[in-house]
Amino acid sequence: MTRPDKAKVWVIAKRPGGEPVSEEHFRLEERELPPLEDGQVLLKTLWLGFDPAQRSWMDNLADYVAPTEVGGVMPGNAVAEVVESRHPDFSPGDLVTGLIGWQDWLVHDGRGLSKVPAGVPPTAVLGVLGITGLTAYFGLMRIGRPEAGDTLVVSGAAG
Repeated sequence: MTRPDKAKVWVIAKRPGGEPVSEEHFRLEERELPPLEDGQVLLKTLWLGFDPAQRSWMDNLADYVAPTEVGGVMPGNAVAEVVESRHPDFSPGDLVTGLIGWQDWLVHDGRGLSKVPAGVPPTAVLGVLGITGLTAYFGLMRIGRPEAGDTLVVSGAAG
């Protein structure tokens, strides 16, 4: 695979505030890919996750992630392939997941990346085994604390 000179990056063009999110809130840019340094990996994004939390990230309402500035890469979980590596924990061909953002290529320092476990469909780490699945599981088990005999309703329409 040939290393590109530039990456296509979706950035936040405007904060939505109370508006529904639309195309006017994003802008597609091309940015130079920096050279790979020791402790870094070159990633090619394969799949992007779209999670409800991203809406609050766009307005900096979440206190558990770093703020995103207008003009900054739209944050999001993704699955990517390691194309080049100068990081001791990752090798070319590894599939990784983490808060990679909406970009087709990037140089990453490896912090917060996890390898996709062997035998697990890569897209599963963006759904049932990803942030939305973990939120549902721990919300139910640690907050809801269901007991035998309880009735549980799961509604996809509840938001």
